Amino acid sequence: MLAGKARMLDVARLAGVGTMTVSRVLNNSAPVSPQTRERVQQAIKKLNYRPNPFARSLRQARSNSIGIIVPNFYDPFFATCAHAISLVAKQRDYTVTVATSDEDAQFEFTEATLMVLNRVAGLAVIPAAMGKNQLHRPEFRTTRIVMLDRPIEGQRFSSVLVENRSGSHAAVKHLLDHGHKVIQFLGLSEKLYTLNERYRGYASAMCEAGLTPSEHFTCRTMEETCILIRKAISGRQPPTAFFLGNNLVTRNALHAFSQLKIKISDDVAIIGFDDFDMADIFVPAITVVRHPAQELGRVAAELLFEQLARKKVARSKEQVVLPVELVIRQSCGCNVETRMP
Repeated sequence: MLAGKARMLDVARLAGVGTMTVSRVLNNSAPVSPQTRERVQQAIKKLNYRPNPFARSLRQARSNSIGIIVPNFYDPFFATCAHAISLVAKQRDYTVTVATSDEDAQFEFTEATLMVLNRVAGLAVIPAAMGKNQLHRPEFRTTRIVMLDRPIEGQRFSSVLVENRSGSHAAVKHLLDHGHKVIQFLGLSEKLYTLNERYRGYASAMCEAGLTPSEHFTCRTMEETCILIRKAISGRQPPTAFFLGNNLVTRNALHAFSQLKIKISDDVAIIGFDDFDMADIFVPAITVVRHPAQELGRVAAELLFEQLARKKVARSKEQVVLPVELVIRQSCGCNVETRMP
């Protein structure tokens, strides 16, 4: 018999037991005497028997697989979260199916439905910003689902978030401590939970200082961002500092500053929310609020696997909030890199 080609029936015959007993040993699904277990395990080893994971998943009505749905992959943050989830899944001998929603709740629903039809054990989702989330529908009632980065209010789903509001407050307070009084917030979309939370942190810091918040949530492209910044700096009270809501906004703003010949830290100070590759080698290096993307994905995956270990879908939700840190470089006006929790 070729190695690896043995059947469960072959193991049963060699061990002198029935196939049901072999199945119980493999799945640890029912008590088996130590002597019988030892005979079955010796037969498995001698025949080099390997269970068919696909056949097992059909019998169990679910596979050793989880689904991951993120808005896109051109934002490195989403890719990092998905990668971290997949690492935890591999450690537990699960495979992953990954899809993107393109920030569209209908696409998200379609991808989630396909995954459930393919018997994924659970889903880790960064919810789409556009449209009404549909993962509360009856077809997902028995599916374990964990949200990360963005919660779904009023639903049963557990979530893993970061300190968006307090992180933004700390960043703006740092700019205020540098003496800036006109600080403008630039965001990507008012429909994003994270951007709204970060704006609230920015606005609270401004109001505490007796200053008026000023915001724009339409920095989706480099062109839009350039127009907004040009208009802002040519106004009667031009901002001396900008707080940038996420790494895509920061990227667009950096292009705009370059195009408009605006010198960062000399002409304007900036702090961005989200660290990114090469932020520390810009001249000047970019001060950021760093949130733990890798940890966000890892904790969400661990939370999902905790739910999978339970016999029933939990009806009460759990929320985990991870800390952020202010990484002070030079774009805010400082000269030395430091980190503040």
